[in-house]
Amino acid sequence: MSEWAPKRFWKSAETTPTDDGFGVLLDGRPVRTPAKALLSVPTEAVADRIAGEFDAQNDRIDPTTMPFTRTANAAIDKVAIQHAEVADLLAAYGDSDLLCYRAHEPDELVARQAEQWDPLLDWAADALGVRLEPRTGVMHAPQDPASLAILSQKVHAMTAFELAAFHDLVAISGSLVIGFAAKFQARSASDLWIVSRLDELWQEEQWGKDEEAQELVAYKQAAFFHADAFMRLIDGHSSR
Repeated sequence: MSEWAPKRFWKSAETTPTDDGFGVLLDGRPVRTPAKALLSVPTEAVADRIAGEFDAQNDRIDPTTMPFTRTANAAIDKVAIQHAEVADLLAAYGDSDLLCYRAHEPDELVARQAEQWDPLLDWAADALGVRLEPRTGVMHAPQDPASLAILSQKVHAMTAFELAAFHDLVAISGSLVIGFAAKFQARSASDLWIVSRLDELWQEEQWGKDEEAQELVAYKQAAFFHADAFMRLIDGHSSR
C-alpha cells in the first residue's frame, strides 16, 4: 500500500508583497505555515524559490522536494519563537569547534589539518575579531570566554531566517567558524563542505568508503548546500 500524501489543489503559484516581505499565493490564496502563520520571507528571491517548489509539485505533494518552503516554515514556526535558545545552541559550537581539535598523528594528517583549517581560523581572527586556538587531541579544552562572548553576540544578532539556515551550516559541519565563513562568503559551499569532512576523507583514503554511510553523507551535503543557498538569498546575494 502506498503512503498517503496530500493532493495538489492549486493551478498556479506566484509571489506577492506582504507587510514585512514577500509571500506566495496559490490561486490567489496566501500560503500559510504548518502552524497557520502567514508565510512571509524577507526577500523576493526566496519567495520565488518557494513558489517554484509549489509549481513543481505533481498530483501528490512531496515535501522532500520543497527545501526552501521547509526552511521558511522552520524559521517562522520554530526559530522565531525560540530564537535565544537556538542562538545559544549554535554559539556553543565555538567552544568545541571542529577546526580546533587536531590529531596527534600521523604526520600527514596533522599537516593536512593545519593546511586546511588554520586559514579559516586566521580568517575568523580578521573578519570576526576572534582567535580560536587549536589543541591536540579530543579532550575538551575551553576557549577564551571573551572570544566566545563575541561569537555568541554575533549569532544572537541574526534574524530567525538567517538562524534557520545557520543552524544547518553549523550543526552539519560541526564548526561555528565554518558557519560564519559560509554566511560571509569567505569560501564556496563546496570548499567548506570538503574542509568539514577532512577527517572522514582521510579515513576513506586509508580504509575505503562505506557505501551505506555514503547515503547519509549525500543527504548531509545536500542539506548543507541548501542552507548556504538559503542564507545567500536571505542576505540578498545570488546563490551558485
